[in-house]
Amino acid sequence: MSPVASVSRRDGVVNEIRRAVVLGTIKPGEKLTEVQLSEWLNVSRPTVREALNQMAQEGLLVQEPYRGLRVASLDTAAIMDLANTRMALDMLAVTAIIEDETGRRMRMVEESWAEYSRVEMDPDPVVRHESHVAFHRKLWAASENALLLRLWPVTEAHVTIILAQDQATRADPVRAHRVHEK
Repeated sequence: MSPVASVSRRDGVVNEIRRAVVLGTIKPGEKLTEVQLSEWLNVSRPTVREALNQMAQEGLLVQEPYRGLRVASLDTAAIMDLANTRMALDMLAVTAIIEDETGRRMRMVEESWAEYSRVEMDPDPVVRHESHVAFHRKLWAASENALLLRLWPVTEAHVTIILAQDQATRADPVRAHRVHEK
């Protein structure tokens, strides 16, 4: 990780921790401490605390009483639950997009797909991850379903964990692109 230099230092800390999870520098189940992170990122402990609390609320981190915060880890059953739930919510978004007679929502999806396609083969796994997650977020946004957008931060945190685990076991951007193209 590198020092955070951003308008919102808390958001910078969140981004750096998320990046470390995606790259596998910080692994699921690993304990995170304010002291260690504030030194690594060259920010104050209160800033780190705010970021960690935000990430715990989103579900990327898990608070364990008397043990601190750990990066969430998902077992196979939890991964399948999330995949099935996210797929159902994706389909809810798709239904709203298809029902838009103006075609405006579909154009939003097509623009998002073009952005995803441009960087999906990038050598940087974080760029690929962010592009992948952004595609799903924009799909939900194109549906103009307010509840989906409110659910997105929690969903994104869990998707980040799953994609990081997937990346660690089989980094195959070609496969991911093909699946999404279908």
